[in-house]
Amino acid sequence: MSRIGKKPVPVPAGVTANIEGKTLVVKGSKGTLTLDLADEVSYDVGEGGITVTPANDTKRARSFWGMQRTLVQNLITGVTEGYTKQLLITGVGYRANVQGKNLKLQLGYSHDVNVDVPDGIEVKTPDNTTVEVSGIDRQKVGQVAAEIRRWRKPEPYKGKGIKYRGEYIFRKEGKKK
Repeated sequence: MSRIGKKPVPVPAGVTANIEGKTLVVKGSKGTLTLDLADEVSYDVGEGGITVTPANDTKRARSFWGMQRTLVQNLITGVTEGYTKQLLITGVGYRANVQGKNLKLQLGYSHDVNVDVPDGIEVKTPDNTTVEVSGIDRQKVGQVAAEIRRWRKPEPYKGKGIKYRGEYIFRKEGKKK
């Protein structure tokens, strides 16, 4: 039994949710998001919110149950509040700045790294060493942040690189004399 799946997803005021064919469409103040519905799970949009239940008693249906409820919750949160990931850049000479729809990173390579920002995602640099990735789609925000981080992952000796805010980097001791 899914403890997460049992709870209905509340739909706040100002958000509309309806099922159109095999997709769930959620509209809110920040935009519109859609989710392709799984056949193993049945969805019900009512006054108490959106209820997700397994369509049958198979193991596959029960395993989809909690995940699909969480995906519906992510849609509701995305159109009301949005999502933000913050990346911190550590290292001498490492910096970032936004130029239009491109993020320019200087990460110690012989060339600057240009990262194209996809539609629906906003990237800001409050200062040279902080990058904020925000948008309404949680998966897209996380993917763009991971692609930026992949250019220079934090290393364990000096901690140089790009890390998420709040991420702990396990540090190693250097060479002994």
